[in-house]
Amino acid sequence: MKSSLTLLALVTGATASKLAQAPQMGFNTWNSFKANYDESTINHIASLMLSLGLKDAGYNYLLLDEGWSDMSRTSDGYLQSNQTTFPNGIASLADRVHDMGLKLGLYGDSGILTCGFRPGSWGYEERDALTLASWGVDYWKYDNCGGFQAMSNAPQERFGLMRDALERTGREIFYSVCEWGFQFPWHWGGEIGHSYRMSGDITAKFINETGCPCKTAYCLNTGYAGCSVTSILRKMREISVYQQRGHWLDMDMLEVGVGDMSVPMQQTHFAFWAALKSPLIIGADLRTLKNESLAVLTNRDVIALNQDPLGKPVHFVDSVSVEGWVQVWAGEVKGGNVVLVFNEKSYPQKVEISLKDLGLGIQRPVHAKELWSGKSLGRIDTVEAQLEAYQTLVIRITR
Repeated sequence: MKSSLTLLALVTGATASKLAQAPQMGFNTWNSFKANYDESTINHIASLMLSLGLKDAGYNYLLLDEGWSDMSRTSDGYLQSNQTTFPNGIASLADRVHDMGLKLGLYGDSGILTCGFRPGSWGYEERDALTLASWGVDYWKYDNCGGFQAMSNAPQERFGLMRDALERTGREIFYSVCEWGFQFPWHWGGEIGHSYRMSGDITAKFINETGCPCKTAYCLNTGYAGCSVTSILRKMREISVYQQRGHWLDMDMLEVGVGDMSVPMQQTHFAFWAALKSPLIIGADLRTLKNESLAVLTNRDVIALNQDPLGKPVHFVDSVSVEGWVQVWAGEVKGGNVVLVFNEKSYPQKVEISLKDLGLGIQRPVHAKELWSGKSLGRIDTVEAQLEAYQTLVIRITR
């Protein structure tokens, strides 16, 4: 490894990056396995990403969260994999993952220790970045746990040091900044990460969570965990305007297929993550994923909203929304627009929304398609529908 590191160390400066032209898509181990997984588990998950059609749908990152590394560095100070669970090392695993047409990601921390008390990268940024590059790693999720002394340093400094170190390796490594929305990263995260978290951790609840201390984006107590789907969505009303290509606001992992969400809840969750241009990172256990959840995760029309070349998020349309009843969001996509109508109630209700009231410049009937049902609505100037509990219509408008 030392010779590879020496060669890489000669490379200075950032290379022109093609990363993050659209939000990243992939699978993360945390929800399903926490820190308890091994090489055999990852090989199985990689195979499932192919056999379930997830790779073909665009999910190409296989992300190993907390648990892949040893509890200590090597005697000469390098990161190393857990020798019991990953006896063949990360470079070998990366080769196999690449051979399957996937990309490999790892997890680290901007402090002295990770959340699981494994070695963090504070003070080791250059060495760890070169190690990742020498292994052939494609993605680095950089957390905010275990900072201890390092937490006295501003997140802009801690996360910025790793950005610079990764750029100097000469290898394109996607940099996912996981600072939990600390110190309002939409004002600075775009200068550091390819994506950056805008809130504390999501939980597998659609509504009514008790562990999310901040119900709005601009709140000093962002918290570590416990935010429901609708709480994170509520925060995005204030900050979706900061979304930009190459530096995506990360609304955290998808809880589709996790917990006890109904199909309309799962569709609503996925639709808003897609339309708001959040990364689409699956958290469900692929070994037991239900067909109904797989259908949500692989809906090509909704995924296309996320990967749309314009890269523009939808925005909350306050003038036609009714707080606590119906949310309406709208935005531009290549060749037209998209409108999301979300029934916030636990019972069905009828909605009627005039398209000309959405601020999209629509003054006459336009061709529309509802993306979950796949049905053409013909030419319309008004959305009229009976929505099920927590259901969201996703209407693609073609000019």
